[in-house]
Amino acid sequence: MILIHGILSRALVVGSVLTVALGATARADEQPVPLVRRIASTTALAAQEYRLGVQHGRIVAEPEVEEARLFLEEAKRSALLLPEPARAEAVANLERMLAVVQRTGPADSLAAGANALAEALATRFGVTLDEVPALAPSLARGAALYRAQCASCHGALGAGDGPAAAGLDPRPARLDDAAALREASVLDFYRRISIGVAGTAMPAFEAKLGADDRWALAAYATLLRLPAAAGEVPAAMAVFPAVARLSDDSIAAMLGVAGQPGALARVAAVRSVQAAEGDGGGHAAVFAEVRRTIDDAVARGRDGDAATASSTAFDAYMAFERVEPAVRAREPGLATDLEAAFAALRTRLAGGATPAEVQALRGTLLGRLELAERAIADRPAAGSLALQSFVLLVREGLEAILIVGALLTFLVKTGAGERRRDIHIGVAAALVVSVLTAVALETVFRISPARREALEGVTMLAATGVLFYVSYWLLSKMEVAKWTQFVRSRVSEAVTSGSALALASASFLAVYREGFETVLFYKALWASGGAGASLPIVAGMAGGTVVLVAVYYAINRFGVRLPLKPFFAVTGTFLYYMAFVFAGKGVAELQEGGVLPTTVLQGVPRWPALGIYPTAESLVAQGVLVALALGALAWVFVLEPRRRRSVAPAAMGPAAPAEEAPTVGAVAAAQFDPHARELLRSLERMAADLAALRNDVERLRELVAQRSTTASTRS
Repeated sequence: MILIHGILSRALVVGSVLTVALGATARADEQPVPLVRRIASTTALAAQEYRLGVQHGRIVAEPEVEEARLFLEEAKRSALLLPEPARAEAVANLERMLAVVQRTGPADSLAAGANALAEALATRFGVTLDEVPALAPSLARGAALYRAQCASCHGALGAGDGPAAAGLDPRPARLDDAAALREASVLDFYRRISIGVAGTAMPAFEAKLGADDRWALAAYATLLRLPAAAGEVPAAMAVFPAVARLSDDSIAAMLGVAGQPGALARVAAVRSVQAAEGDGGGHAAVFAEVRRTIDDAVARGRDGDAATASSTAFDAYMAFERVEPAVRAREPGLATDLEAAFAALRTRLAGGATPAEVQALRGTLLGRLELAERAIADRPAAGSLALQSFVLLVREGLEAILIVGALLTFLVKTGAGERRRDIHIGVAAALVVSVLTAVALETVFRISPARREALEGVTMLAATGVLFYVSYWLLSKMEVAKWTQFVRSRVSEAVTSGSALALASASFLAVYREGFETVLFYKALWASGGAGASLPIVAGMAGGTVVLVAVYYAINRFGVRLPLKPFFAVTGTFLYYMAFVFAGKGVAELQEGGVLPTTVLQGVPRWPALGIYPTAESLVAQGVLVALALGALAWVFVLEPRRRRSVAPAAMGPAAPAEEAPTVGAVAAAQFDPHARELLRSLERMAADLAALRNDVERLRELVAQRSTTASTRS
């Protein structure tokens, strides 16, 4: 059976070109990792083709036997580039395998020779032969690559009837033949795509497509022979490395459905498993394995076994290679630094480095691995970003609406309704300046792309401070009496001054504060969300806008009053949560920008959704924030109320009747009787209103006196 036929040119020509290219770059003193993998893959494919072409000592399919011979010849050309003595041994083994094909020997003999050669090369050079990705390749990406690279020959559905198929000899293989391909795995397809098919028009894509693209193409191609997926996938078989090497028959047997109707649909379900969006579980497992292997290498070096320590360090690098393409796609400079750090650790472990030097190299490597894991696994859920965006806009917008509404209402009550125009001017100016602030902030980020991580880190930390202050401010204004007193104090000064600028400034500052906070918070939210954050954040903003319009209409049309205490309590708590997240992510951005060091702490969990990373710097920042929050809660709910209670009796003066002071019995009754507690709260609100009214009367009296004095002077 010929698995894949025809796309561009004969594989023998491509193989020769690739051999020359490898020969121009390979050196005997380097580890020829790609070369070893190519030889192992080619001989494995030769054994597979030979088994299909020879049964019971006789040839049943001449094309498959010819393919096996061509694969072995290609492997021999690659083996000539190996350093001695591996070169002579590999060439000798391949010549013995060619002799088996020449005399139509047993298929098991050729398979044993291919396995022995691969194991010998892997052991000699410390090479992991098959780089199976930790996560399932993207089938959508595979479909796009198939249409661009393969459909012209193999056909849109894999029937071997593409537009270019008629002019090819041999014809392209049918990829929709489930019976003929039941023993083929995704790894088999990956190998063929990588090295091509000798004697056909199927080229090698090893130099044309990256490993991720070749895996995606292989995963999609294996589905062309299968029906629509159906049935559940066991958790153990939802892991791509566990099934990448398995044939359809092997998967069906493991599922317990071999030979049953619908078996291929169950196989298709296993082969169709995709990683969830933002799922970093597979990557996390790889990074954990890399860290364990590094620690093992350091321990062996500490025991004096330099050779084993260096080999183990190389194993750590090979494990990292499973995620290296993803890291390089997002942070190419970091991927290069990691390769250099792995090489330095391996070299120094083999060269008798001191324990202090090894520990320093280990610390550097672990710090860069932490940054790499963040780059590819730290992706906030879209729902979380949308919720944060929604709450931010609603909170900031509602506070602005409440303040402006209170300003206008208080003007009408004090008989200064004609000055509402001043407030509208301040609000409009605040909106314009808020937009200009957003433009200026974005311009700064565009001007300094080289320091973008540092700017994002500073922005997040600034947002952390403002968020913490706002959450504390909201908690301190939870009581309606305090809120009313706050608003009246803001307006009364502007009204009694008689200045239009003062009233416009009051509304401007009230609204611009909310606008500036909104701009800062959204910039920090965009920075924390990374790529793909725009859609959920914009969706949250749209939802928040709808709510704000509805609330504004309800307040103005129906006189609806918002429950301030629950609103302030809920939004204050949520803003503190965001401050905690931004504190961790802000430090992380400064670490990625090289502003702060990355000191990894072993055993500390990673919770990117909470901004928690296993580094001393980020944990210290969040610890300080927790301490400040506990202090703020103690002040708002314990210390400050106690201070007010102790100051109140003294403020009443010595002439106050004794019966006006609350007795111990009354206080105790208020603590246990809900009706008494409500009555006391009402009295507190009345006292606050009276105090505010007294202040307003005093200011008006002073204003009248000033105007009277001015009039007398002029007359």
